[in-house]
Amino acid sequence: MNDIEFRPLVIPTSLDSSDAADFVAMTEVRNTIYREINGNEDETMTAAELLPHWKPNQDQLQVGWLVIADGRVVGRTCVDIPFDEGSRSAYWQIELLRDYWGRGIGTAALPLVERTAREHGRTLLQSWAQHTEEDDVERVASPTGYGTLPVDHAARFYLRHGYELGQIERKSGLDLNGSHPLVERLLAEARPDGYSLVSWTLPTPEEYAEDYARMKSRMSTDVPAGEMEFDEEAWDVDRVARHDKNWLDGGHTMLITAARHDATGQLVAFTELSVGEDRTGPTGQVDTLVLREHRGRRLGQWIKCANLLAWRDFAPESPKAITYNAEENRHMLDVNEAMGFAPIAYIGAWKRTIDLAP
Repeated sequence: MNDIEFRPLVIPTSLDSSDAADFVAMTEVRNTIYREINGNEDETMTAAELLPHWKPNQDQLQVGWLVIADGRVVGRTCVDIPFDEGSRSAYWQIELLRDYWGRGIGTAALPLVERTAREHGRTLLQSWAQHTEEDDVERVASPTGYGTLPVDHAARFYLRHGYELGQIERKSGLDLNGSHPLVERLLAEARPDGYSLVSWTLPTPEEYAEDYARMKSRMSTDVPAGEMEFDEEAWDVDRVARHDKNWLDGGHTMLITAARHDATGQLVAFTELSVGEDRTGPTGQVDTLVLREHRGRRLGQWIKCANLLAWRDFAPESPKAITYNAEENRHMLDVNEAMGFAPIAYIGAWKRTIDLAP
């Protein structure tokens, strides 16, 4: 461990800045690690796409370190501190190249995570990792009663350091070259009375910004969380503008389709699709939400099908869409499975409470 360095990550003002090299190196090692995990380029991002989301802003702070060993960058440690009122959470990642597993580097990085959390008054540490299916190993069950995970390398690390499994998420993929008539049929089947569709690309038009902010706030309270704890996020039109700018500055195209309740004129459900500057890459199914008081009307199926069909005009060469859902969110999984989404992997959500004093 004497040759391991955790070098604080400088967030450059631009990639043309003289201090941008470490951020580019962080992006490169991130992408290599995800290629090792996934066996493909599905989660590859450019430094230009990532940088806007790392720049300091009034909504959150991101702190990072490069992990240096043998004279090269072999991993990264990241801590995300949300600034929502009353937040006690810190979200973190420790990611290493596979050749550097088992050397105690992750254990050495954890004090950096805990120190950063304490410096910002946070006592709830939460982290996510994709787990690898292994035969003949012990399994750990989700406290929600939906799904189990193998006690693999990642699970052993969390358990050894006092973390508990709070939820399992399913990562699913959809072949975008598949049958559009199926999606068209599902769209027609779901068409509800008393609602209409509206769509836009970023930046969000002024007429939709207030409703979009209200729905984004509800993402933190209305989605299944298992035993994880999410801060209630306060969104307004200014936060929507900051959100939109981050995505646009990173070269992303995002299409949002929402359901409008005709009686009130309010938007009550929305779904997002996004692709990077390279529109031949995978599409991300970002947030999808139907407000609780409007559920049971097939709005989720309706807006997702409509958005997917419209997406052909924006990224016709994108080969697949990727989405994440809580394993206990059977309603949304039913919608996705009907559209053709199939499981790719399973993500463990882990948490631990610490004292403010070390």
